[in-house]
Amino acid sequence: MKVFVPPIKSQGIKTKLVPWIKEVTPQDTDGTWIEPFMGTGVVAFNIRPNKAILADTNPHLINFYNEIKNDIINPNITRAYLEEEGNKLLTIEDYYYEVRERFNNLHNPLDFLFINRAGFNGMIRFNKKGGHNVPFCKKPNRFAKAYVTKIVNQIDNIQKIIKNSDYIFLNQSFEKTIPMAHKEDIIYCDPPYIDRHVDYYNGWNEADEDKLNQLLDDFEGKFILSTWHSNKYRENEYLKSIWKKFNIVTKEHFYHLGGSENNRSSMLEALVLNYVAPNIEKKKVKVQKSFETLLYVPTSNKTQEQIIYPNG
Repeated sequence: MKVFVPPIKSQGIKTKLVPWIKEVTPQDTDGTWIEPFMGTGVVAFNIRPNKAILADTNPHLINFYNEIKNDIINPNITRAYLEEEGNKLLTIEDYYYEVRERFNNLHNPLDFLFINRAGFNGMIRFNKKGGHNVPFCKKPNRFAKAYVTKIVNQIDNIQKIIKNSDYIFLNQSFEKTIPMAHKEDIIYCDPPYIDRHVDYYNGWNEADEDKLNQLLDDFEGKFILSTWHSNKYRENEYLKSIWKKFNIVTKEHFYHLGGSENNRSSMLEALVLNYVAPNIEKKKVKVQKSFETLLYVPTSNKTQEQIIYPNG
């Protein structure tokens, strides 16, 4: 599967996991694809449902995609903007921070794109006052011609996907989004990973995890939840407590979070499902009846282990 990469970057983006997620996604439905935690949109834009409700509490993500939907941002406008701002980045010292301050005051979606692609390590992070605070990636030539073209092509692809489908982008919480779903719809949730990630718009704690569990447990349709299972240091305790009644499929994934290979760390990713995925059933999988007896042994990046914890 060729995976389309969206124009907005973030740490923890599901680009490399999209084929796996698509593999377990039900195909026999005419319902709406609903994401209460849209993020960069990488999953929805690759699943490409005909109808989708994509929501997030970060208003800048929603504003960005709504402006693409409404043709306020398009490939030509994006190219002209990035070429002009990229030239200033080459000649004006600390210009990145000038744009970041401008964005924090005016919230221009193109400025959001600029600081997202020129910020350190593709991070999206805000302080408690709602100000973007990611430092510069220290590459003044960031917006070289080829890089600008790459981003412009991503904008073009996004716009075509949106124009050929019925997509709604909403700035709201998961508590408002999940109750919008009907039995025939599919909910895909990618919340901030519990005990692992916090920023201004995406803070997450035990109460949030419990509320999400309650809403999904009450949902009469099918859902997929992305979360983490374990790494070499610890396990996600919530998988053996509030999520244990559901099916859990795992896959090893590598995150590269810094400038050196020493920061390349392995994690066992998990998908929590309230149904049995037929595509996974056809494969030889290891069935693990007891969470406590799971021994996690890191493997190479060319292999994966998929484990289904049966209901009950």
